[in-house]
Amino acid sequence: MLYTNPDLRNFAKDPAVVELGGYYFLYHSVMENGVLGVGISRSIDGDSFERVAILPRTLECERTGVGAPAAIRIGDEIHLFYQTYGTGKLDAICHAVSTDGINFVKDESNPIFAPREPFADMPEWACGRAIDADVCIFGGRLILYFATRDKAFKRQIVGAASAPLDSGFGRGSFELFPEIVLEPILDWEQDCIEAPAALVRDGKVYLFYAGAYNCKPQQIGCAVSEDGFHFKRLFIDEPLLTNGKSGEWNSSESGHPYIYEADDGRVWLYYQGSSDMGKSWYLSRCEIEFMDGIPAIKK
Repeated sequence: MLYTNPDLRNFAKDPAVVELGGYYFLYHSVMENGVLGVGISRSIDGDSFERVAILPRTLECERTGVGAPAAIRIGDEIHLFYQTYGTGKLDAICHAVSTDGINFVKDESNPIFAPREPFADMPEWACGRAIDADVCIFGGRLILYFATRDKAFKRQIVGAASAPLDSGFGRGSFELFPEIVLEPILDWEQDCIEAPAALVRDGKVYLFYAGAYNCKPQQIGCAVSEDGFHFKRLFIDEPLLTNGKSGEWNSSESGHPYIYEADDGRVWLYYQGSSDMGKSWYLSRCEIEFMDGIPAIKK
């Protein structure tokens, strides 16, 4: 699989995949007329996608752009969590719901969350920004993982918040976890951990993540938690998924993961890549298998 938008500057980033009504829906960042947006693509096999729509930017908070979507199916609905873009420390998470995967009703309280007032008390470790959301259901609550930066706006780190499943997930629903969930400490992570992607399996949360900023190169790691908030890294010296070799489609990076367990039980890691230092972006996937609780790329 190599997917992009040739009519939109060969640009497809930040994948999120979910199934509904016999289709795989791929939500991803696109660049339209110089503004970041959320593209909606559809497939019958999870591999070959065709773009069918772009999420309309109808709210004032979306004026400068939106992107980096996350998707989860709850019952017969798809809940989409996506970020505002272009306002620096003021970027925040929005929420919308769809029954067909294409047409979304946006939350009237958007944006719904960021680690700052009026959404939550600002912790000492965060600048107040929230981007790169992902969600999972664990411990009877919806856990929202997000990337933010430190006060100096230099180091990218991951935080979390949670909400009751019957809350509607609007503003005021989420309680901020007071500690940093993951921060860069390994050589290959450099100054950045972002794009958290959660998979609930065997009573644990596996959090796949991107280490290092785009094209530095960004690569993919994984950590595991028994409570959804305190994580232990599974890959130290080398990432789970590295960037490609010179001349390959992902030579500049393999980044921004999204982990998805399909209805047939197979687990897929979707991710973005570039070969030209971010001038163009493609999406691909690889299958994940677990051996003694450790994820591995299936050969």
